[in-house]
Amino acid sequence: MVDESRPIFLQIAELIENDIIAGGLAEEEQVPSTNEFAAFHRINPATAGKGVNLLVDDGVLYKKRGIGMFVASGARERLLHKRRDEFRTEFVQPLISEAAKLGLSRSQLIAMIRDDENSIRKDDRA
Repeated sequence: MVDESRPIFLQIAELIENDIIAGGLAEEEQVPSTNEFAAFHRINPATAGKGVNLLVDDGVLYKKRGIGMFVASGARERLLHKRRDEFRTEFVQPLISEAAKLGLSRSQLIAMIRDDENSIRKDDRA
């Protein structure tokens, strides 16, 4: 799990987000405690807590006093929206910008993407 180039607390938050998006953690379901995260990933509980609290601040998780943290209603949709926006900013916009620099038309770019999709599908069948 540990990617040395990124803070561990962000990686913990992303792991939880990924579980929510994938359906491994449903809305209103309790998430593991910070101590459980810390023990499993062999990290400081304060670091795990920082990752969990980041999601509380974002409204993805909420705390039930004395019980633990739970996935908020609508969390999956909010995360999907956030991730789609990030995907557009980090990947789609630079792709379009680079295609324009190379003089690729929209239809040429779409054809390249479709060719890659077809290659991936062929590889999956093999």
